[in-house]
Amino acid sequence: MKYNFNITTIDRYIIRKFIGTYIFAILLIIGIVIIFDISEKIDDFVDKNAPLNEIVFNYYANFVPYYMNMFSPMFVFIAVIFFTSKLAANSEIIAILAGGISFKRMMYPYMISACAIAVFSLLLNLFVIPSANKGRIDFEQKYIKKKYENTGRNLHYQISPGTFMYMESFSTWNNTGYKFTLESVDGHKLVSKLSAESAQWDSTGGHWKLRNWHLRKYVGNSEVITTGRNMDTVLVITVDDFYRRKKTVETLSYPALNELIQTQEMRGDQMVKYALIEKHTRFALPFSAFILTVIGVSLSSQKRRGGIGLNIGIGIALSFSYILFLRFSQMFVHTGTLPPAVALWLPNMLFAIVAVALYRIAPK
Repeated sequence: MKYNFNITTIDRYIIRKFIGTYIFAILLIIGIVIIFDISEKIDDFVDKNAPLNEIVFNYYANFVPYYMNMFSPMFVFIAVIFFTSKLAANSEIIAILAGGISFKRMMYPYMISACAIAVFSLLLNLFVIPSANKGRIDFEQKYIKKKYENTGRNLHYQISPGTFMYMESFSTWNNTGYKFTLESVDGHKLVSKLSAESAQWDSTGGHWKLRNWHLRKYVGNSEVITTGRNMDTVLVITVDDFYRRKKTVETLSYPALNELIQTQEMRGDQMVKYALIEKHTRFALPFSAFILTVIGVSLSSQKRRGGIGLNIGIGIALSFSYILFLRFSQMFVHTGTLPPAVALWLPNMLFAIVAVALYRIAPK
């Protein structure tokens, strides 16, 4: 059977209702979230003397895109459930199907709307939210949270192929690493080993200053030892690498995120899992708009005696379960149970199976 995919009046009606309800849900929920956030953080704003313009433009203006995209699956689900249930309650879906339009064809404007929302969410993820997150996180660091301190110990990095660096600890108070070691290896052979009591970052010159250093070079069967009190050295790793937090990946553009992943994988940095989670989440979350739309239409297209309240309740429960499952799936990455590409797409896979099953049994 051939379908007419030209936009009809009914299609425009459904698209307008879908997008309009979606935007209304965003404004309503985000407004509530902002009110609760203000009530929670008002004491911090007052205690830290946060200027009003920074609260509005540096925090909440950047707060909205982040949380709007985070709860986008819930907005999509609520929008579909709400207005489709109203269509069913008013017998409009019965009229559409009785007019010769199949259930599959009726899904067409829904998929157009879901595509628009998915593209919008993807553009936010790739171009808007990273820079917005930077402003939001900087504000939180300045006025809400305590100053970041690197508490990691026994830091091991492969800073380049065959070159390995070690620090027993790093202090963010004076940008100094203690018990510093730099080893150069050729195959399975140790070529040189540079040890120092401390390595302090010189922000003016952009290099590290070693104190009380010892250099051992291995040439054949002989060993050459050189010592000194101070040495300036340039390494691929900089002080910024020690200030990188879990949330830093949320502030990076997509090319910068890929570059960080390559660097961290080469160094054997355990923090790479946060970058991989962020990368796959940026694509998995927008794609959920298609799956949740199919589920929403399939659930709410039948007229129910109890009205739309039950459908809305089911929609909210399923949307929250999706968001919770998406967050929970990150634990599979942290524990090493699943690779990030599988773990972050697992909620979409499972909910896609649910969508297909519900679509098959939906009244047509």
